[in-house]
Amino acid sequence: MTPTGRCQDSQEAGPECQAWTGTLLLGTCLLYCARSSMPICTVSMSQDFGWNKKEAGIVLSSFFWGYCLTQVVGGHLGDRIGGEKVILLSASAWGSITAVTPLLAQLSSAHLAFMTFSRILMGLLQGVYFPALTSLLSQKVRDSERAFTYSTVGAGSQFGTLLTGAVGSLLLEWYGWQSVFYFSGGLTLLWVWYVYRYLLSGKDLVLAWGVLAQGLPVSRHSRVPWRRLFRKPAVWAAVISQLSAACSFFVLISWLPTFFKETFPDAKGWIFNVVPWLVAIPASLFSGFLSDHLINQGYRAITVRKFMQGMGLGLSSVFALCLGHTSSFCESVVFASASIGLQTFNHSGISVNIQDLAPSCAGFLFGVANTAGALAGVVGVCLGGYLIETTGSWTCLFNLVAIISSLGLCTFLVFGQAQRVDLSSTHEDL
Repeated sequence: MTPTGRCQDSQEAGPECQAWTGTLLLGTCLLYCARSSMPICTVSMSQDFGWNKKEAGIVLSSFFWGYCLTQVVGGHLGDRIGGEKVILLSASAWGSITAVTPLLAQLSSAHLAFMTFSRILMGLLQGVYFPALTSLLSQKVRDSERAFTYSTVGAGSQFGTLLTGAVGSLLLEWYGWQSVFYFSGGLTLLWVWYVYRYLLSGKDLVLAWGVLAQGLPVSRHSRVPWRRLFRKPAVWAAVISQLSAACSFFVLISWLPTFFKETFPDAKGWIFNVVPWLVAIPASLFSGFLSDHLINQGYRAITVRKFMQGMGLGLSSVFALCLGHTSSFCESVVFASASIGLQTFNHSGISVNIQDLAPSCAGFLFGVANTAGALAGVVGVCLGGYLIETTGSWTCLFNLVAIISSLGLCTFLVFGQAQRVDLSSTHEDL
């Protein structure tokens, strides 16, 4: 059993649990450092390589082409061999790809093709992360602490985007776009070395892959009635809601830097690349604390999950709509910050609801849901670029985000549940 595996079983393992929580928080941070490097650099790279909006949209969306292909695989491997091992192996690969991205751009004159290929590969490697993380937390974290733990680790996405927005903007201005990729890729490889050296031994990895090669289940919950599972409306509500949350977030994170750069060309990049994510960090932590607090006070889990989704998909889309109807830089920063900050409430809503429904196979189910979200992300980011290019207006992009969010919210409010559906026996609705 890994150090993480003892988190539920022994109070003496507290320091180790805290070390793993902090490490996974940092891992999520670096995941988004690497992921958001391309959106930060898109304007500069477009100028260097002569890309228009449609071509930039192809490069930005190509990440999701690969991302959607490994979600289910990542969740299944996390359920089988342990999510922490899947995360370590994938991080070593995506860190390397990020670090060599500037070199790939110089291999030939086909810059668009090579950058598209590198983003697809990046998506393939990062696609396993959140399903493996969901599997890990569903098996190792108590129900009463699940939302706060997931929100804490999930806050790394805001930390990472914030770090790239702050440091990346300075590196971009001082040393060029190549330095942003060197920075995020190098930090990821340092994190991999730390995890391998101090938290996860090579013996753990060898044993895990040995078990997988022998075809033996690691978890006792290896038999799941998938046909019955996907006949449940609550499962489809979770999938559609996760699809909407992921797609709307991917569209915003991909296009917001370009929106601010073109709409307010004289504004400092570090402001609009930093402030929204600076707001999102405490928002994510607060949503997890509030969710667990309400449940501990006696509120039904499904009531709390739906409230969180109302904030994460409903209210956040209202502020996204406001972005298309203001010409003030300060107001735009406020609206973007509110929209991104409120989207973090999804960590305590649909992301945890998947663990409510099927803790025995949460990684696999999250992989299915996030695959749908990644596919929608491909369409959403490309469609966003097309709408901007053809209409010359950013309002259409933010209308698209609101429509996607509303679809997911309405579906979850009507059909969402928090009762376990992965076991044959009847369980009490939490």
